[in-house]
Amino acid sequence: MDKTTATYVLLNWTAVFFYVVATVVNVSGVVFKKETLEQRSYWLIGIGMLFHSAATAIWWRAVGHGPYMAPSEVLSSNAWIALATFFVFQRLYPRVSPASIFVFPSAFLMLALANFYNPGIRSLPPTFASVWLVFHIAFYKIALATLIIAFAFSVFHLMKGRSQAVWLEKLPEPVSIDLYAYRFAGFGFIFWAIGMLAGSIWAYKSWGRFWGWDSVETWSLITWLSFGIYLHLRRFFGWRGDRAAWFFIGCFLLSLVSIFVTSHLGGSIHAEYFK
Repeated sequence: MDKTTATYVLLNWTAVFFYVVATVVNVSGVVFKKETLEQRSYWLIGIGMLFHSAATAIWWRAVGHGPYMAPSEVLSSNAWIALATFFVFQRLYPRVSPASIFVFPSAFLMLALANFYNPGIRSLPPTFASVWLVFHIAFYKIALATLIIAFAFSVFHLMKGRSQAVWLEKLPEPVSIDLYAYRFAGFGFIFWAIGMLAGSIWAYKSWGRFWGWDSVETWSLITWLSFGIYLHLRRFFGWRGDRAAWFFIGCFLLSLVSIFVTSHLGGSIHAEYFK
């Protein structure tokens, strides 16, 4: 292992350490209603993000391209953007804060999994030299981050109606929880659509076609349509509460398959970039 790779791996594992500690502190703060602990968890996550950012910057400079070429890079950047997106929305909407008990562990799990892949310095194919690829990847990652928050509030809604745990009192009333799930699902739907559109433009510039029914493209479209059905049922058929939450959870699980599984399927153009 060369010095650059060793430094990259060390920084990432250091970030994982801070993310794990922050998750424990955060969950303790939320569950036991200790705001001091909750605030400290944000500082710990911030420190972890500094190490994470340094690792990404070092690797970016070494390989000469953004973090989207190998599984380790993809998972690492997913984790970073999930945290960054959460903090942006948490700043704008403080009542989003409890979603941290899902966002923080999601981040450290993705980064920890990334560290088990061999990073390997890989050259960038000519088809990747496009700004549309940057939009394509960035908006999918932001979509995932907002969908994690929507997933958190969907689970909160189910828990609020079934558990008498004291910490659940900190959460907004069920109607507000349901509304947050709906709104963040809407964010995810829009960002997913932009990512898919940017990918189509990139495909046209790279291969001369907008759509090729590649397995990744197909599952991405199915996932987007499923979220569209969820939003349609809520907007026009009055779906609320538990059944909407369960439907969204199903859509969210489908999105995980679309993002993390289909890109490794044989016969997919995308699979060539993640080997």
